[in-house]
Amino acid sequence: MKKVYVLDTNVLLQDPLAIFSFQDNDIILPAVVLEEIDSKKRLMDEIGRNARYVAKLLDGLRLKGQLHTGVTMDNGGDLRVELNHRSFARMQELFLDMTNDNRILAVALNLHAEEQQKEKPRMVILVTKDALLRVKADALGLLAEDFLSDRVVHEFSSLYKGYTTLSVSVDVIQKFYGPGPFDMKKYLPQYDFLPNEFLILKDELGSSSSAIGRVSGDSRYLLPLVFGDEIVWGVKARNAQQKMAMELLLNKDIPLVTLTGKAGTGKTLLSLAAGLMQIEDEHAYKKLLVARPIVPLGKDLGYLPGEKEEKLRPWMQPIYDNLEYLFNTKHSSDLDKILAGLGSIQVEALTYIRGRSIPEQFIIVDEAQNLTKHEVKTILTRVGDNSKIILMGDPQQIDHPYLDEVNNGLTYVVERFKQQKMSGHITLHKGERSNLAQLAADLL
Repeated sequence: MKKVYVLDTNVLLQDPLAIFSFQDNDIILPAVVLEEIDSKKRLMDEIGRNARYVAKLLDGLRLKGQLHTGVTMDNGGDLRVELNHRSFARMQELFLDMTNDNRILAVALNLHAEEQQKEKPRMVILVTKDALLRVKADALGLLAEDFLSDRVVHEFSSLYKGYTTLSVSVDVIQKFYGPGPFDMKKYLPQYDFLPNEFLILKDELGSSSSAIGRVSGDSRYLLPLVFGDEIVWGVKARNAQQKMAMELLLNKDIPLVTLTGKAGTGKTLLSLAAGLMQIEDEHAYKKLLVARPIVPLGKDLGYLPGEKEEKLRPWMQPIYDNLEYLFNTKHSSDLDKILAGLGSIQVEALTYIRGRSIPEQFIIVDEAQNLTKHEVKTILTRVGDNSKIILMGDPQQIDHPYLDEVNNGLTYVVERFKQQKMSGHITLHKGERSNLAQLAADLL
């Protein structure tokens, strides 16, 4: 039997195509949802873009019939803009204020009551990203669900890590260090591994024998690390995962690298060091482009005075902190002189990336967990020939109102590209900033 889904505004603002995700069931859009979408359409950000996209979708469906009476979509489901069922009487005793959330809740509650009068009542389900609205629905005896179809993994713990630890015999480890290529089908036939996945081989009997290798792009061979132990601009990998990250960052045959991990695990420092080495020393790329999304932590500072560079400085300060360490400078003015002299390092906000083509550059996108799927697609489609792009961030530290650890752009890229030989991923675990920073990351 068909179900009735009442959609909250935040579902559509997070994924404009959400109305097509409910198969042949009925979709109800309360009138207040249209009002909220209308109030967002002038925003010049991702939320505004999604609001405008939803408006165009609904306008296209309007050609099939009147939305307030219902139109049938291509997937067999019916979409209706609900102008009735707005009575607040059933909720008055519990929720006194006529807020927009409570209006949506009233529509769902009244539709539920109407269905209960029928001989074969259908389930009425409120779909919202707002946890408190789901709690309110429970209090009223309504079914409420989060919108989950935008998730690329069901749980964050199942996100691809980029490496696997195996217990094997000492003979297998010795074969890896022996002459000739290590054939995966011959020595590890019972396993299937992804391109550029790393393997940590440990002796199953508990001895200190171990090895770290990278699976080849065709998933046939296990290759020894080439760059993992290099000292790059004074930076040396301190743990196994950092060695794996350095292997990916310095490998010119892997144009897309994703790095995830808690604060202090070395994502930004390793990426900047690898980029500077390949630009200034090896001249493999023409420019180092470092970018971050402009998403504030806490209360926004509002508009900042000055030229573009002055406006961006507070947002980009974490990048400058790492550059000061790499260039061994004590004052920001000294760093500014070095950067002006080099001319090959550009620190930019992602706001300015749309419409660009970026060839022959080493591109670092920090805090990529605050990007939506659409934004990360926009960025990756800007990458030109002979460029390398690094996407990094902590999916568990998200400041975007409509994203979480399993539906953000960084997680999306990790999962979608994990089977491609031109990409590699590593999850960094151990903090190397300081003992205090590591303890704070673990405890807080």
